[in-house]
Amino acid sequence: MTTPVYENFINGHFLKNQTGDTFAVKNPATDEVIYHVEIADEFIQNAAIESAKQGFAAWSAMTPIERSRILLKAVAILRERNDELAKVEVLDTGKPWQEAECVDVETGADVIEYFAGLAPAQVGQQQMVGNDFYYTRKEPLGICAGIGAWNYPLQIACWKSGPALAAGNAVIFKPSEETPLGAIKLAEIFIEAGVPAGVFNVVQGAAEVGQWLTANPNIEKVSFTGEVGTGKKVMASAAGSLKDVTMELGGKSPLLVFDDADVSQAVSAAMLGNFYTQGEICTNCTRIYVHKNVYQQFIDELKTRTEQNIIAGDPMDPEVNLGALISKKHQELVLGYIDKGIQEGATLLTGGKALSPASAPNGYFVEPTVFVDCKDDMTIVKEEIFGPVMSVLVFDDEDDVIQRANDTHLGLAAGVFTKDIQRAHRVIHQLQAGICWINSYGNSPAEMPVGGYKQSGVGRENGIETLDHYTQTKSIYVGMSNIESPF
Repeated sequence: MTTPVYENFINGHFLKNQTGDTFAVKNPATDEVIYHVEIADEFIQNAAIESAKQGFAAWSAMTPIERSRILLKAVAILRERNDELAKVEVLDTGKPWQEAECVDVETGADVIEYFAGLAPAQVGQQQMVGNDFYYTRKEPLGICAGIGAWNYPLQIACWKSGPALAAGNAVIFKPSEETPLGAIKLAEIFIEAGVPAGVFNVVQGAAEVGQWLTANPNIEKVSFTGEVGTGKKVMASAAGSLKDVTMELGGKSPLLVFDDADVSQAVSAAMLGNFYTQGEICTNCTRIYVHKNVYQQFIDELKTRTEQNIIAGDPMDPEVNLGALISKKHQELVLGYIDKGIQEGATLLTGGKALSPASAPNGYFVEPTVFVDCKDDMTIVKEEIFGPVMSVLVFDDEDDVIQRANDTHLGLAAGVFTKDIQRAHRVIHQLQAGICWINSYGNSPAEMPVGGYKQSGVGRENGIETLDHYTQTKSIYVGMSNIESPF
């Protein structure tokens, strides 16, 4: 059977490249090629820039309320097609249907809806200066580039396009070559909703296409989601033309469980923050620090629930709650980290092997894995694994655990479980992370800014302040009296 071939989406329609070069996309749960995608060659790249220039001219000339109405139509279509789009995400990513059906599309739509509502609310300022005055305008940047990751393809495309389009910009979006279809579906929905052709273009390919975007002088801003090493390259490339950058990068986030915590709730948070989306979430709390007084209770319940409540298999099965990792290469990487943990002296509480479920025997599965007897200097505790691998550590002293939690070059997320309200705020205020939770983990509503400290990122996504990242301020001085000139 011939698999479909998808072209790049430029100026409101699919456009064939000239080289004929394509890449294959596999379903991680079956190891089968499900479609091919054309790579954005030089012809496509030039067409994308020209298209975005024309799209920007039309889109930025509209009033914010007009843009808002069109974006809200796109939101309605996203919600209407939730199940169809969720299936695309499951086949591309290997994540369970039960997640994609209620999270991936919904949260993406939420973000576009949020920024559509904010679009007409952007205002400048006015101030008297003697008899004269000045005023400011919020103006769009121009063409913005978005570079997405493979774990939440459609959601990330929405997160990047929502504020950019609400502010009046055009976007050229490059999804991950592992998961390219969701962004195409979003592009089609934008056109159907009335977004002018050229306002949201999708270019396909691997690192070389991303490098072209970050270096191109016609692009004013790059928003990148991915791992730290790639983020540094993107930032260096963008510096050549002094582009603005927003980056959400990797994490090795701590969860602190104090001895007065609701242990069952803390176990729920730890499992959610390690096994949801097979552990392929940058904010995951992969370092769990548990107070010695509740440590045994915590790991006993954790072991029982991990071994009894997790079902791996065909991700389209609504009962399955653990999907396949994104690729064979990534599965091998995660298994390599597990071997390293054993070599360095950590103890496997549960898991640790590749899985071959009966309903998806050829998929890239790894058992939900928990290490105990961990030390802070172990590789599995220091490096981001991006798989279902949890490290549990013990602590006794509050100041000591804060210091240990902060002893990393990353600072994306952190969580605290305690019933002591003063301790909760006292501790969370000292943790060096951009996204924090108290007695909760992982929630990321459109209203809340997200981003990292240290090497986990630059700038923020979502929340009111993000709109400012997609605009520039123009100041206009108005002379109301005669100029005093020495000439």
